[in-house]
Amino acid sequence: MDFTSDYKDRTDEIIALFAATFSASEGPDEGRLIGELVAKLIAKTPDDDLFVFSALDDGALAGCILFTRLTYAEDGRTVFLLAPVAVETGRQGRGIGQSLLSYGLDALRRRGVDVAVTYGDPRYYARVGFLPITEDQARAPLRLSQPEGWLAQSLTARPLDPLKGPSRCVAAFDNPAYW
Repeated sequence: MDFTSDYKDRTDEIIALFAATFSASEGPDEGRLIGELVAKLIAKTPDDDLFVFSALDDGALAGCILFTRLTYAEDGRTVFLLAPVAVETGRQGRGIGQSLLSYGLDALRRRGVDVAVTYGDPRYYARVGFLPITEDQARAPLRLSQPEGWLAQSLTARPLDPLKGPSRCVAAFDNPAYW
């Protein structure tokens, strides 16, 4: 398995992976919604606010994760939101997702990112160091429909202190349907 941050030549393939993966697990409407989200994230998010990491198996796209900047108005730390995550349906259950997440988190650490936040299944993301948090510790940009899925981890040697102030996500995520 190879990991890469080069994605611009694979944009259509990445969008198709997310649409197919979410269609298979959540239904065609969700697949369409997430495919459109990924297309907007890639097309409209400034390069400094986006990281895309892919897993390649013999050159074929096996999985992909995206991180986008999350800004806290009164906090100087660099924060990125992990979402969404997809592993090709036929390759799930082989550890590709966890390896890809570990690779992406390590890459963010090397780039000086202080905190990673995500919104998802606490049992899955705990495997790569995410812990449940409350909105007292880090306010979400929009109202959370499932607050138990709000998770974070420090990417530094310091413990995760509460993030200060209201938060702002990138434009593509500024939609209650994702929260």
